[in-house]
Amino acid sequence: MAFSKSVIRSQIPINCNLCETEKNIKWKCLTCGVLMCSKCKDKIHLMIGKDHKVVDIKNVGLPVEELDFTNIKCQDHSEQSSCLFCTNCDKLVCPTCIAKVHKKHDLTEISDAYNLKIERLKKGQSKLQKEKNEITATKDQANMIYDAENSNYAKVSTDILNHEKVLKQAVEKHIAKLRNELDQNHKACTKANEESIKAISKSQRQIEEKFSDVQDFINTTDITKFFKEVCQMERSIEVSIPKPEISRRKTLQLIPGEVTQSNIGVLQSVDIPLPEVKVSLSVINQYQTNLSFVGDLSPCPDDSLWIACSSDIVLRKVKPEGTNLKTKSTFNIQVLGMAITASDDLLIIVEGKSRLQMISSTTGKVKDSVYDVGPFLPTAIHITSGGQVIVGVGNKEGRRAVFVINKNGDHEAVYEHDKHNQPIFDYPCSVTTTSNGNIHVADYDKDKGSGKVVVLGQAGHVINIYKGDTEINKAVPFRPEGIVTTPRDNVIVVDLVTCTLHILNNSGHLITYIKTTDNGIERPLSLAFSPTGQLYIGCTKSKDSTAKEAKLYKVNISGC
Repeated sequence: MAFSKSVIRSQIPINCNLCETEKNIKWKCLTCGVLMCSKCKDKIHLMIGKDHKVVDIKNVGLPVEELDFTNIKCQDHSEQSSCLFCTNCDKLVCPTCIAKVHKKHDLTEISDAYNLKIERLKKGQSKLQKEKNEITATKDQANMIYDAENSNYAKVSTDILNHEKVLKQAVEKHIAKLRNELDQNHKACTKANEESIKAISKSQRQIEEKFSDVQDFINTTDITKFFKEVCQMERSIEVSIPKPEISRRKTLQLIPGEVTQSNIGVLQSVDIPLPEVKVSLSVINQYQTNLSFVGDLSPCPDDSLWIACSSDIVLRKVKPEGTNLKTKSTFNIQVLGMAITASDDLLIIVEGKSRLQMISSTTGKVKDSVYDVGPFLPTAIHITSGGQVIVGVGNKEGRRAVFVINKNGDHEAVYEHDKHNQPIFDYPCSVTTTSNGNIHVADYDKDKGSGKVVVLGQAGHVINIYKGDTEINKAVPFRPEGIVTTPRDNVIVVDLVTCTLHILNNSGHLITYIKTTDNGIERPLSLAFSPTGQLYIGCTKSKDSTAKEAKLYKVNISGC
């Protein structure tokens, strides 16, 4: 499809053709070719070109000119032109087609069918964009894990080599110590043994000398001398010569130690250490509402969104245009929670009703849904990618639970007590799910003034409870409000009082956090991702304000 030169130029950052200062170009007049911002479109161009054809800059190049639906040849009857569109058969038909086959079918104008098809294509495109964002995020995460595993492999290999060196050095040092100990013991033993042998040899010589003297005396033939000295010789024989005792010293023996994994080391399975997550947030647009607070948000595939304020008893469908919110429909309903279904209907929790209500995307009327949690009253709602409706509930007796309901309204599971039969929840105020099947519930205890995020596994067991960060919530207790799953399958939960977005992994452990006040966003309350991946942040009014001035922000958030 060819683009005009003006559109090609618009890809280069330029200023509004009218005010010549604003760089945020939103509109183009196809009649006069002017590129303009939203402010100039409404205040200046409207005065000079009331009948001009103005289109969103994103749609420039699409067939926005008047289309000719009058000269489309019938595929079955080439001599005739198609005049209507059969919604039963999903095809264009001519008068002959109608007379022969489609007489009792539902027929509509070709232009209406065209517009309906375009709308469906845009919805499909939004869905594809969301899937594209999700698969891109998944690929990024897979690449991070791949790089982290390679990095971890290199680190552990180096650790093993270094540990081998340390072990060798330790073994060599210990062997040297054993050798030295053995040498010292051997020297001491040798010296003692030598001294003992020397003393024994001296005694041996003395005994041999005395033995020889006695033998000589016995052999004498001089009888006179014999009797004269025999008494003295007898006395000398009786005098004992010292006999040194042999010292029984203990010797050393090597007892080899057992070489085991406990004294060498083992490889243990741990989670792959991912690089530190760096999250950034930038404001795309901010919108001023006339609500006390934006308590609930639900974006639609056509870029519109539902916003609700329970205290003002109002539910609105709005369409962002520039920096303004154009109201498309309003309902005076006290909404406590809402979610968009796969068919673009809006499921809502209405104050005092145990059955969820539904606003049809086709008729725009409110009706009962098949989802009922009586005798409980619903407090929070979330729709999974598989179409299950997860509802937080409570009653006057203080029971709190989370229901999992299928598309037919059947209760598939109820989670109320933990494995010790203790209540899990205080007041489930917001719910989301992650792709691994975990249910994340933002839970608030009004009496304690603090809250937690309860993570339920696929079997309904509590696998983690996050109670805030020790630094962030050192002085102010954790108060979770809105909660949402990111395209990367992490979870963002709003901490209202500290104006913090806590970013958790899909098991409920803190990855990082970001202060919304760093971007000028005060008192964040509700969260929702648009089909194209932008994050909406609904806020409450200033703490001391009585004016209905709550703000809504559309932001880009990356890294989570």
